[in-house]
Amino acid sequence: MKSVELFAGAGGLGLGVESAGYHHAAVVEIDRWACDTLAENTKWPLHGWDNGDVRKFDYSPLVGKVDLVTGGPPCQPFSMGGRHRAFLDPRDMFPEAARAVKELQPKAFIFENVKGLKRQAFTNYLEYIRLRLCHPDLIPRDGEEWLDHLKRLEDYETSGANGGLAYNVVIRLLNAADYGVPQKRERVFIVGIREDLAAAFHFPDPTHSRDALLWSKWRDGDYWERHGIEPVENYREQTRANKLREKPEKLPWQTVRDALHDIPDPEFFPDEAMRIPDHRFIPGARSYPGHTGSPLDEPAKTLKAGVHGVPGGENMLRRPDDTIRYFSIRESARLQTFPDSFRFHGSWGETMRQLGNAVPVQLARIVVKSIREQIECSNEKGRTIQSIGQEKPRGKRGERVASAETGDIAAGTV
Repeated sequence: MKSVELFAGAGGLGLGVESAGYHHAAVVEIDRWACDTLAENTKWPLHGWDNGDVRKFDYSPLVGKVDLVTGGPPCQPFSMGGRHRAFLDPRDMFPEAARAVKELQPKAFIFENVKGLKRQAFTNYLEYIRLRLCHPDLIPRDGEEWLDHLKRLEDYETSGANGGLAYNVVIRLLNAADYGVPQKRERVFIVGIREDLAAAFHFPDPTHSRDALLWSKWRDGDYWERHGIEPVENYREQTRANKLREKPEKLPWQTVRDALHDIPDPEFFPDEAMRIPDHRFIPGARSYPGHTGSPLDEPAKTLKAGVHGVPGGENMLRRPDDTIRYFSIRESARLQTFPDSFRFHGSWGETMRQLGNAVPVQLARIVVKSIREQIECSNEKGRTIQSIGQEKPRGKRGERVASAETGDIAAGTV
């Protein structure tokens, strides 16, 4: 099973894809430091720097060889911390994602982005992205504005037309904490399954929950016992926990303490910390409105790329005594579920940008594994039905057929 990874960044999504059983046929990334990170840690076929501009990438050698296309198109146009220019922003790379799907025609694709993509101001553009990925053959005409192209896509979608390359596309906002990642990180996932596969797909069910963490802390005390410490009083949490009638079936959310329990605090134990790669104390952390740090006994707040405000933004630990410090690179990598063997290139600020833009490896693995399993399961069911002769014959029926290239509707019979 082969995959192509676009906008690879530091490799969080790519590592998840690989661990779900795919082999990268090409990995494309333009940023110098991210390319250095990938080059040191992987043996992937990396197309980087001058060869990493997706707008110039030639997919022709890979046609017919790729099962999955993945990537995180640059999120700055939609980020809650950015300028929210969306389709007016030259960094919007969703059109290039659609081009990759059109040319490679994979069985499936996964694109992820920040939750700001689902802001009300971008509702129409998100629908435009969805329809472009549903019908990648229906490309914009020369000089055509996106709203005019959206109208053609809507006509094509609602006309009952068929023909050409088509995908069934679903979009969901997922919280990484619900899947065992020690970070409350919400990301939009866009998944498409090629229509001819007749494969059903739904997003994987959450495995972890806040209520389960509250129960573990304040009803059976397992959380504190496991860490060998006395409970840290929290009236708000205790009040909510007391309202729970039964022990939740899901696993507890993972906390910052869970993620970092076995490595020394670099501020208090600098000598021991120095023995761990990428784990050193970074001075200068300060708290201000909107940036108060991540409490030790909760999942971390969303790690940010840090182009706004103090470098690293919210990337701070807040201890129970309200003292704060920046997360080290290694700690941040753990919060993003990168393996400890993974090394990052660049300064602390540059590395935090890579980590702040990354997909948690564990979340990526779960989503990609779910796609693979559901496609394989649907295919197996289809073969079983066909082999025992239960498939109903399909008669010819009059349908409206469209040119995938123009979107013009014509009468026809299929």
